[in-house]
Amino acid sequence: MARARSSAAPRQPRNIVVILADDIGYGDFGCYGATRVKTPQVDRLAARGVRFTDGHSSSATCTPTRYSLMTGEYAFRKPGTGILPGDAALIIEPGRTTLPSMLQQAGYTTGVVGKWHLGLGIGKPDWNGEIKPGPLEVGFDYSFIIPATGDRVPCVYVENRRVVGLNPRDPIRVSYREKVGDEPTGRERPDLLRVKPSGGHADTIVNGISRIGFMSGGKSARWVDEDIAKTITGKAVSFIERNREKPFFLYFATHDIHVPRVPHAQFRGTTQCGIRCDAIGEFDWSVGQIAGALDRLKLAQDTLVIVTSDNGPVLDNGYADGSEEDVNGHLPAGPWRGRKGSLYEGGTRVPFIATWPARIRPKVSDALIGQPDLLSSLAALTGRNLPADAAPDSFNLLPALLGDSTQGRDHLVEYANGLAIRQGPWKLIPAQGPEGKAGRKNALLREPELYNLSADPGETKNLAAQRADVANQLTTLLDEVRTAGRSRPKT
Repeated sequence: MARARSSAAPRQPRNIVVILADDIGYGDFGCYGATRVKTPQVDRLAARGVRFTDGHSSSATCTPTRYSLMTGEYAFRKPGTGILPGDAALIIEPGRTTLPSMLQQAGYTTGVVGKWHLGLGIGKPDWNGEIKPGPLEVGFDYSFIIPATGDRVPCVYVENRRVVGLNPRDPIRVSYREKVGDEPTGRERPDLLRVKPSGGHADTIVNGISRIGFMSGGKSARWVDEDIAKTITGKAVSFIERNREKPFFLYFATHDIHVPRVPHAQFRGTTQCGIRCDAIGEFDWSVGQIAGALDRLKLAQDTLVIVTSDNGPVLDNGYADGSEEDVNGHLPAGPWRGRKGSLYEGGTRVPFIATWPARIRPKVSDALIGQPDLLSSLAALTGRNLPADAAPDSFNLLPALLGDSTQGRDHLVEYANGLAIRQGPWKLIPAQGPEGKAGRKNALLREPELYNLSADPGETKNLAAQRADVANQLTTLLDEVRTAGRSRPKT
């Protein structure tokens, strides 16, 4: 366990809040260099805590990142952890050690609000009855969730185990194979659309936007896209208010800035880089509401808040919303090559901020840290001993998380329909590893690619031939991690 500057072991924070953004890249916040979109709330947290420059999501896409964050296990180890449809079964086994179940055992009341995208139920969920297993079966005491994503049906909220606002006389039907009901699709009636698809997203129309998948019924329960951020932020603030007298853990997974990007009118046109950046401004507002609630309830001083993102950025991701045309010089991935879905660094290198005013002093850290490490690190912080078979790829980086050390991981596997590996400044993408950007067919690399990120952050100079020794060493290490079934040492 890390040592505080007083040489005493750090006490655990009274509360813990993890805010997971969606599709926000390394360069999308002011504190990471953005100038055409303002993010004062996130920047304020960064200025009060540790801002990591080598922090990584667990994967370059959403579902596997969320799986690894919850379980401390690389998602490539478990079949079925790719991007899930909206009617997928729960992919986390009830009873295994998870981040929320560990914190439950440490005495925290646990809640999840926002995007889930880890599946629900066994087989196909019963949207008209009790939906389980789900968040409550893997460690959460309360949940208010978007089942999958905003561009996938069903377009409803689920609170604990029930669809919110459902009229039983108008039951929900969902299919990802064939059309259900008689509601028009984007393919059939493009004239009804207010947001046009640029690829896919042509199934059932909800709120003037065609989605992935088919849905009928549940009209009284359907969300309004413009209100999603305010709805889930309000639920998160309510969770904080209800539990202010006892320790709590809040996992707040926003939908911004995932497609379809339909920010509230309050945020439209407020930035210099189009609707995608307007949605970043909406995300920043949500962060401010959470931080403001902690301040108002006098909880901020002793609350650990972590802000990060599920993967790197993407512009056009299936809807013609002008994100490509309106970028206006904004660099969503900062200096890094790649984006969501890519094995290049921009796919997983994301904002990673930790604040705890009572304990953490402001610092910029270059420690290599990944989201799977939160499970082991917070277990150490809260005095919990993990079972030997739990969190197989989660390292205790508590000293780095608290800003006491710049020593991070020795190595990190990056995952995006293929694997790459980082160690120190070196990055290896093996031959045949996929690359490219989300929404387009991945190309296969004919030769391995090796980059020195310290000298070449843009991954433009392939050194695999010149430094075959390093390439071979990293190839061996990646093979060991892949076949061993775990990378965290047994203790």
